[in-house]
Amino acid sequence: MSNRLVRWLAVSMVTLFPLAAAAAEPRASARIASPDTRIAVEVTTDNEGRASYAVSRDGRPVVAPSRLGMMFTDTRKFERNLAIVDQRTRRHDERWELPWGERRHMRDHHNELRVTLAETSGPERRFDVVFRVFDDGVGFRYDIPRQPGLEHLSIAEELTEFDLADPATAWWIPAFEWNREEYIYHRTPVEEVGQAQTPITLRTADGLHVSIHEAALVDYSGMNLARVDGRRFKAALTPGIGIAKVEVATPFATPWRTIQIGERAGDLVESQLILNLNAPNALGDVSWIRPMKYVGIWWEMHLDRKTWASGPKHGATTAHTLRYIDFAAANGFGGVLVEGWNIGWDGDWFGNGETFSFTQAYPDFDIEAVTRHAREKGVTLIGHHETSGHAAHYEAQLEDAMDLYGRLGVQAVKTGYVADAGQAKVRGDDGALHYAWHEGQAMVRHHQKVVETAAKHRITVNPHEPVKDTGLRRTYPNLVTREGARGMEYNAWGQPGNPPEHEATLVYTRLLAGPMDFTPGIFGMDTKSGTPMATTIGKQLALYVVIHSPLQMAADLLEHYESRPDAFQFIRDVPADWDDTRALAGEIGEFAVIARRARGGDDWYLGAVTDDAARDITVPLDFLEPGRRYTAQIYRDGEGAGWRTDPRSLVIESREVGAGDTLVLAMASGGGQAVRFVAR
Repeated sequence: MSNRLVRWLAVSMVTLFPLAAAAAEPRASARIASPDTRIAVEVTTDNEGRASYAVSRDGRPVVAPSRLGMMFTDTRKFERNLAIVDQRTRRHDERWELPWGERRHMRDHHNELRVTLAETSGPERRFDVVFRVFDDGVGFRYDIPRQPGLEHLSIAEELTEFDLADPATAWWIPAFEWNREEYIYHRTPVEEVGQAQTPITLRTADGLHVSIHEAALVDYSGMNLARVDGRRFKAALTPGIGIAKVEVATPFATPWRTIQIGERAGDLVESQLILNLNAPNALGDVSWIRPMKYVGIWWEMHLDRKTWASGPKHGATTAHTLRYIDFAAANGFGGVLVEGWNIGWDGDWFGNGETFSFTQAYPDFDIEAVTRHAREKGVTLIGHHETSGHAAHYEAQLEDAMDLYGRLGVQAVKTGYVADAGQAKVRGDDGALHYAWHEGQAMVRHHQKVVETAAKHRITVNPHEPVKDTGLRRTYPNLVTREGARGMEYNAWGQPGNPPEHEATLVYTRLLAGPMDFTPGIFGMDTKSGTPMATTIGKQLALYVVIHSPLQMAADLLEHYESRPDAFQFIRDVPADWDDTRALAGEIGEFAVIARRARGGDDWYLGAVTDDAARDITVPLDFLEPGRRYTAQIYRDGEGAGWRTDPRSLVIESREVGAGDTLVLAMASGGGQAVRFVAR
C-alpha cells in the first residue's frame, strides 16, 4: 500500500473519528438515514449482546436484521456480550472528478453513522462499525483500533450477514470453483443460491433491484456469500495461505460491504456508490494515463490460426506485429497488444509459470525495432505478462519487467493469471512457496504491488484472471480495466459459447463492479467448433458503448475489418472515455440500452443489446442537449438478421434528431444496435 494512501486512511480514522475518551451509557439502538431520508439503517443489540443492522427503504425492510461480528483464530470472537457505547454521525457532500471513466463529474453525498460496540464482559474490547448511507444504497465496514490484546488480527471469518427481507430473483455465479469468475450467470430464486461471488444482483417481486458487493478491497481477502438458510447470507472470505483468512496489524479497517438499491435495473448502473467508498487518487498527476482502443495479436490464437508458443505458427513475430501497428496508426487506434512475445510459452505453461521471462523475447520478435516503429507511428505497444498464476516468479522480475517497458515507451500491460482457482503461487513470510486463491489476501497484496510498481514507470495495468473490481481505480487510476468474467474468447472456442443473454446480464452484475476488458468487435463469427456465435454485427458494435472499458479492444482479425469498412467505421469513431453515462432502459438478462457522451466532446453514443428475443425498444432522446440538432448515424440489424439466421446482416442509415424525439431500436435475436449522435 502506498504511503500516501496509508496517510489518508490514518487521517480518516483518527482525525475525523476520534475514539471516545470513555465509554458512554450503553444504548439500545442507533439509526441513520440517507440524505433524501428514503433509505435508513438501524443498528441494535439483542438480549445476548449480539449486534445486528437492518436496512429499509421508504419504511419497508430491504435487509432484515442481520448479524455483525468477526471470528479470530487466536482469540475470542466479536459476537456476544456487545453493547452500543457510542455513536457519532456526520454529513458529507463533495464533488470530485474522475480523470477517466464512464463519467467525469462525481458527487459523494452521504450521511455517516459510526457505532462503537464494546464487550460488557471479559477483556472489554471494542470495535466500530461505520455506515455510509447514500440515496442509492449503503456501505459499511469494521474499524478496529489498536488496543491491548488486539495489536494483530488473525481473522478466521467475518460474521457479517445479509438477510434479505423479501423473496427475489437472483443472478449469480458460484464461488470457490475451479474457473475463478468465468461462469455463465445463474438466474434462480434467492432461496436456491449456493455459495456466490459478488456482485450478486437481486430483483424483488415488486421490482426493487439490489446488488451486494464490496468496495476498496485492500490487504484483505475477497468476500463471497454463503446462503445459510432461507434468504439469509453470511460473508465467506476467500481462504488465505495459513489457518487465518486475513492477517493484519491494527489499527485496521476492512473493505466496505455494499448494498446498492434502485427501482430500475438502470439505477444500479448509474450508481456512484462503489467509487465514492474508495480513497481519492494516491498517484498525484495521472495525465499520462491514456484511454484508448487497441488491436492485437490475440484472437487468431484462440482460433488456432496462430500460437503463443514458438514455431511455424508463432503469432508474435516482428513482421506480423508491424502490420498491426500500421493498421492501428491508419485507423486512429492507440495501441497494439502482443501476446506470446516472451520466452516461456513452449511446453506445459498452464498453471506453471516458472519458465516465463518478462524481459527476454523470442528470437523472431525484435522488441526494440517493434517499439521504435510504434513510437514513430504514434502507437504504443500493449505489453503482456502471463504468469500462469505464479505471482512469486513474476514479482522476482517485476521491477526489471516494468523498467524495460518504461524504457521502450510501452504505456500499458495486460497481466494474466491462468491457473485453476486455489492454484496461484505466492511466497509467504516464511520464504516458502504457497498455493493461494486468486482473491485471497496474498494475491490482493500481489496485485497492489503490480499496480504500484507499474505506476512508478507510468504504465497502466489490465489484469486478467484478476481480483474482482472494487473501485480501486479511483485510488490507483492506472488500474484501468480488468477481465473477471466470461469474455469474448468463449465465443471463439464454441460448444458452448456465451449465450445470447450474456451481455445483457453482465451489464447489471459484473459490470456494476467496474470496467471490463470484454474484447468485442467480432465480424468474422468463426469458431473452433463450427457452432454459431450468439451475436450479430449490430450487437458487436453496440458492445463498445454497452460495456465500458478505457482500454477497448477491436478483437477480430484485421482482414475482417478490411472487408467491412462500413461497419468498422463505428469502431473507428467510438471513444473509450466518457463525460456522462445514462442507463436508458433494460431488464437483467433481457436487454440493455446505454447512452454515453464522449469525454471532452458534444457527441453522444448509444448501444443496445438483447437476448434471444428479437425486440423493438422505443427510447426518448432527452439525454441530448435541448435546442440542438444531431445527425443520428444508425447501425442496426438488417433484414433477416439474427444469430441463428444471418449474423452479418447490417443496415446503416442516418436521420436528424433532437432532444424531443424518440428512436425505435429494432434488434434481432441475439442482436443489437449502435448509434452515434453527431452534434450539429
